[in-house]
Amino acid sequence: MSVETKTAAEALVAQLESYGVEYIFGTCGHTNIALLDAIGRSRIEFVIARHEQAAAHAADGYARASGKVGVLLVHVGPGMMNAVTGVATAALDSVPLVTIAGDVPSYMYGRHPHQEVNLHADADQTAIYRPFVKRAWHVHRVEDLPRFTERAFWTATAGRPGTVLLDVPMDLFSRPLPAERATTYPLPAATSAPALSVTDAERAAELLIGAQRPLVYLGGGLGPGDGRKALLSLVEHLDIPVAHSLMAKGSLPDQHPLVMGMTGFWGLEVTNTYALEADVVLAIGTRFAETDASSWNPAYTWRVPPTKLIQIDIDPAEIGRNYPVELGIVADATHAVRAVDEAVRRAAPQAVRRPALRDQIRAARTALFDGSTERGRSDQFPLRPERILLDLRETLPPDTILVTDVGWNKNGVAQCYPLPPEGWFIAPGGASTMGFGPAAALGVQLALPDRVVVALVGDGGMSAQLPALPMAVERGLPVLFVVMNNRAHGTIADLQAANYGQTYGCTFTDPDGHPYSPDFAALGRACGADGYLIERVEDLRDALLTAHRRRRPAVLDVAMVNEPVPTPGHWNIKDIYHGVFE
Repeated sequence: MSVETKTAAEALVAQLESYGVEYIFGTCGHTNIALLDAIGRSRIEFVIARHEQAAAHAADGYARASGKVGVLLVHVGPGMMNAVTGVATAALDSVPLVTIAGDVPSYMYGRHPHQEVNLHADADQTAIYRPFVKRAWHVHRVEDLPRFTERAFWTATAGRPGTVLLDVPMDLFSRPLPAERATTYPLPAATSAPALSVTDAERAAELLIGAQRPLVYLGGGLGPGDGRKALLSLVEHLDIPVAHSLMAKGSLPDQHPLVMGMTGFWGLEVTNTYALEADVVLAIGTRFAETDASSWNPAYTWRVPPTKLIQIDIDPAEIGRNYPVELGIVADATHAVRAVDEAVRRAAPQAVRRPALRDQIRAARTALFDGSTERGRSDQFPLRPERILLDLRETLPPDTILVTDVGWNKNGVAQCYPLPPEGWFIAPGGASTMGFGPAAALGVQLALPDRVVVALVGDGGMSAQLPALPMAVERGLPVLFVVMNNRAHGTIADLQAANYGQTYGCTFTDPDGHPYSPDFAALGRACGADGYLIERVEDLRDALLTAHRRRRPAVLDVAMVNEPVPTPGHWNIKDIYHGVFE
């Protein structure tokens, strides 16, 4: 009796369809076109990119916005190496992403076939990804491909989400497999995430109830939904202020009377001071990143001990990594926060009120946002960065999604942009990758086609990902690329100017030394998008309104002055520049 067979590529595509994959982002190459051929005959859409880093960032943005696994397809050697930065960016921000890489034929390893990564050691392109992916699978037998695929999707989403690599020699895609193999490894239903024990919940509640200056420090690990509702219930019952990391911007409304804002280098003075003097801190889903912790210098943001730290994280490696804990809890953040809230209400049913603290927070936040708005009323041209932010907020819908790059567009927005409750702020946190914004915005727009998506980027970031423009046009994605153009790598130029008195190597100039920039609006038009060159103060609002109305890909090239983001906290790189090494 004959057994029905498929090629492994066809079986893999059927398996991906069964997992609910809608889009695969990537580039073609001779090692993966057998898989592309199978994708072309399926319900899955392939989103072609002109550079692998752009494809990786787009898959990342899609995963962040949709809540699904991003899938990336790359070619052997230079193809998969071009994607390293994008995949590592997703990895460091705990984004679930499966990278499928074609490889040289399985029977040609070590002979240096075309584009094999092999010079001074045996070929192993998976080794390039191993420092940042959760797991890398190299498929040696075609029979293992369905099993490894199931493992890849499970690993990307289980526990702390992250990136994985599935490396497939090109000949395996064309080898036969029994057709039933496509359904042999269904994706397991999600199991209950680690929950918090009653004992730990009661101990955390006891510490918070007994604290004189309690603080919740919120990271990006607490997802939307029930966890955030439980957190609001907890902090409102005990009147506990909330500070947050860069990645948690917008997790609780900026307008909430207990939200103090960001800590660390770009944090507020009031936030850093309160954090420094807190007697109990409940940290949720955060790794205490260097910039959020003022380089872990106990004089500026966190002083643990004497502060008692309760740290909740699903990744046990993060517990106590940067600060010793009074109570370390490995658990799903949503379950844990809900359990602590319930334990607090059992032990202390009477709500606590700290009106003086709320007044202090309101005064600090009002001064911050009002000061930013006032600077944003400036008619100076080139525009001040706050003017760009104000025009965006007052012109576009409140549920606009801001996908930022690095520099003022990330740090300034996180610090002083009052994000509407309906809005969303998406930024590259762990790697702080220049070039993330333009391409990631495409994936966000693909996941949420009815939302307004703005790629708020600098001219350096836009230059780093020009391939995003033709991708937007090809897919008909109405992303607004707002280029804050100061003709420089502005943040680093400011840093060099402050510490060395010049901006050598940080600014863009022509051969005569004059400031230089491409005409990004013209580049957009050349790609088939709309292009708006902002040449007067009032032009930006008009362009935003027009671009929003037309719902087409559009590039808005906005001349901006090079202003540093205020830095109330500390970053020890400044000490290093001046010969202090500790």
